This record gives sequence, structure tokens and C-alpha cells, in this order.
Amino acid sequence: MTTSSHILALDEEARVSARRIFSVISNELVQVELEFERQARSNVQVIDYLGEYLRASGGKRVRPALTILSNYAVGGDGSRYNSIRMATVMEFLHTATLVHDDVIDKADLRRKRPTVNALYGNETAVLMGDWLYMSAFETSLAERSLPILDILTRVTRKMTEGELLQLTLLGHADVTEAQYFDVLKRKTAYLFSASCEIGSILGGAEEKQQTSLRDYGLNLGTAFQLIDDLLDFTSSEDALGKAAGADLLGGKVTLPLIYLREAAPQTLEMVQTVLREGKYDTVRQGDVREALVRTGALEKARERADEYAENACSALDNLPDSDYCDSLRALPAYILDRDR
Repeated sequence: MTTSSHILALDEEARVSARRIFSVISNELVQVELEFERQARSNVQVIDYLGEYLRASGGKRVRPALTILSNYAVGGDGSRYNSIRMATVMEFLHTATLVHDDVIDKADLRRKRPTVNALYGNETAVLMGDWLYMSAFETSLAERSLPILDILTRVTRKMTEGELLQLTLLGHADVTEAQYFDVLKRKTAYLFSASCEIGSILGGAEEKQQTSLRDYGLNLGTAFQLIDDLLDFTSSEDALGKAAGADLLGGKVTLPLIYLREAAPQTLEMVQTVLREGKYDTVRQGDVREALVRTGALEKARERADEYAENACSALDNLPDSDYCDSLRALPAYILDRDR
């Protein structure tokens, strides 16, 4: 069975299993929401308001769920307060990156709600993102764990580096596959990896188990972002909760466009035109999508997501069998299913 067919065969099972396991940790995720609300409180009124606004904006809470599931998967107790606290820290870090990304991308909408920068300006949004970062580190200090602080420091640096690297590549139609994956992993995948690794440390994992979950998160996060980049071309604004086709308009050349350039070099001018104009005018959005489908660029990018999903599953071979490990195995297919 090929990698792609193996993952696809898990789809229905993945949907059922992921729902079941997320239901099993529903109490823990409720505690994460309460902890988010507690950590976001401030005697500075604007921070208190924006913290609640961001919490209420929701999200899939994938990163906190990974921290809790990883804890349980190595035999820990994911319901303990330190697990809930650190799961919330991971969501704080993620939320901070989103707030800063929206400023950089000049985004007006996220999760079907106005962004902080759209409502209150870039200055407020940048400072709120900074506050979230600092609050996350302040909370993590309570764990008194140098390994955890080292992971958090490293992942925050990588995310910042990823953002800066992406800025240097904006507007360039000749972005390479290696450059694309370097930015992707720094901006997205390493936080997934850190969420899993920290959960495993809190659960008392052996070194081999900790490494397995670190690798699992890195591969899962890569697959997750690959699907997000595909959805930018294949989904609607209503489904995404933000503008569709916005990556290219914002100057970002993602993997489907890299594969399009390789399959049909003559399409480079079309991509350059959109990058130059910053809108779908001379070149229609439908023209880009049609070229991606016709050349097989979308399907090739989709196959890469399948590969990383398969690698994520394989990374769990050192973990003992449990419902929580089964859920982690099911999550890659669940994530891939967002593109169907």
C-alpha cells in the first residue's frame, strides 16, 4: 500500500477516533479554556479586554490537545494542573504568533472575526502579541524545569527567525522548495513538536519516547501547514474564516506554486504578475487554480503532506499501545481530511 493510500484508508477511522479521543480529553480542554482566561487577566483594561477577545475567538486548540495527549500517551496524568498550565502556554505562544502575523500580513479577518490590528491598529496588536509571549514565559517559570524553558526559548527563536526569513522572500517568485520548508518548519512545525515534547516531559517520558513525540510533532505540524497552504487555493473564504487566495496576494509563494513553476515554467510570468499587482486583476484567481490542477501541482503538494503524515504515524512506534496513542496516530489523517 502506498503512503497516500495508507493514510487515505484511515480517513473514516480517523474522523471517528479523533472525535472520540477529543471527547475523552474534553474536561482537560475545558480546563485549558479556564486557564487561558485566568492567564489573560490583567489590571490593564485594554489587555484584559483583548485577552478575552482572543480567547473567545476560539481555534482548534490543537497544540494544547497535543500536550495533553502526549502526556497521557507516555503514562502521565494530563489532567494535572501543571499539564493544563503548560498546554495553555502553548496556546498563548500560538496566539501571539497569529496576532503578529496578522500585522505583518495586513490581515483584517481571522476565524471569521476582525483581527486585533483591524480593530485597534498595528501598535496595539504588536504590543498585545509581545504581552502574550512574556506571559507565556512567566507562567512556564512556575514549572521550574530548565529542559522545558530551553524548548520554549528555542521554539520562540525559531518562530521569529521563520517570520524574518519569510519577509526576505516576500514577492519572490523563485522561492525554492528548501527555502519554503525551512520557513514552514520554523513558523509552524517546531511549535507542534514543542507541544508534544513538553507534554512527554511532564508525563515522565523516557528519552526514546520524548524523541519520538518530538519527531511526531514536527512531522504532524509540517503536514498541517501543507494542508493550510493547499486550502488557500482550494477552499472558500467562508470555510477558511479568512480571505481565500490571500497567500499569493501577500507575496507568499507556497509549495503548490513552486511545483507549478517546475511543471510549467511558462506560468512564472502569471505568478509574477499577481505578486507585482497585489490583486487578482490581470490574472484571475481561477486561472491560477486551474493551472495548479492541470499541471498536477496541487496533487504533488498533497502527496508531500501525505508523506509527512505517514512519518508522524511511524514516529509513534516506540510508544505503548493506548487510546491516547491511537488518537495521536489518527490525528494525521484527521488533519489531511481538512482538504476534502
